Amino acid sequence: MKLATLKSDSRDGRLVVVSKDLAWCADATRIAPTLQAALDDWERCEGELRTLSDELERETIPRERFHEREALSPLPRAFQWADGSAYVNHVELVRKARGAEMPASFWTDPLMYQGGSDAFLAPRGDIPLGDTAWGCDMEGEVAVITGDAPMGCSVEEAEKAIRLVMLVNDVSLRGLIPAELGKGFGFFQSKPPSAFSPVAVTPDELGEAWDGRKLHLPLLVKYNGEPFGKAECGVDMTFDFPQLIAHLARTRPVTAGTIVGSGTVSNKLDDGPGKPISQGGVGYSCIAEIRMIETIESGEPKTPFMNYGDTVRIEMKDKTGHSIFGAIEQEVVKA
Repeated sequence: MKLATLKSDSRDGRLVVVSKDLAWCADATRIAPTLQAALDDWERCEGELRTLSDELERETIPRERFHEREALSPLPRAFQWADGSAYVNHVELVRKARGAEMPASFWTDPLMYQGGSDAFLAPRGDIPLGDTAWGCDMEGEVAVITGDAPMGCSVEEAEKAIRLVMLVNDVSLRGLIPAELGKGFGFFQSKPPSAFSPVAVTPDELGEAWDGRKLHLPLLVKYNGEPFGKAECGVDMTFDFPQLIAHLARTRPVTAGTIVGSGTVSNKLDDGPGKPISQGGVGYSCIAEIRMIETIESGEPKTPFMNYGDTVRIEMKDKTGHSIFGAIEQEVVKA
């Protein structure tokens, strides 16, 4: 089942079910007005939404064309947005580039930050930037939306709490991060609103690509229209989603509608840093990573961060080449 939130006169949009080919949608507001409302009453709503989805596929109900540009992020705002760093290769490169040792605990205990979730960007919305000196970067990630999970839940219990899967562009302002973290708090100012894919899908929609814990497909990133990354999401993911959820739930209950991110998808190459697609590698899911590798190799970064007019496209396709979640496609504009 595929779900989306279309623009409306409400900040939370209106809920629709979307056809498997992303061409059509059907209004679902008689079941739940918003995705959050559906998640709050999932035991009732899931079955009704699946029935509506089946009817949409059979073309037995009123339907309308689904346009990704009319979609908001599936949850336009959320009670909780917790982003992990499941791909420790990415963290290792960040620290190596600035000459810092990575504590051994990074391999056994997930790193996670609490992001601002009061107003996400639309998947086709612009990225407003006040100053290019802030170092605007995209970060291609996978995320899950959870149901309720009790405080202290096990990894197995956390797995059962996963309701939906989607993609993320976790926008980061790299120029602001060091000073903010240096104060002992953060991220906050250095993490402006993120954008999520036009469509969120139930795990069963992913077939063999979803093993209950990880998504095993490449994340496709284009930067200014050119292939930039195709890292495999199921490779080098040190902490899977149930582990991330259980980490979050260690000291607090997890509420329905919580979004948990994977962190930047990142692959090693022959147990070392990755390579650009043009050099036979799988590329990168953010600009910072190629800058780190440039710094390690030559002493300084060469690739600039995003400027006004730069564009990013983040997407995932199934084995037959069809888009699963729709595409996040954004342009950096002057705020």
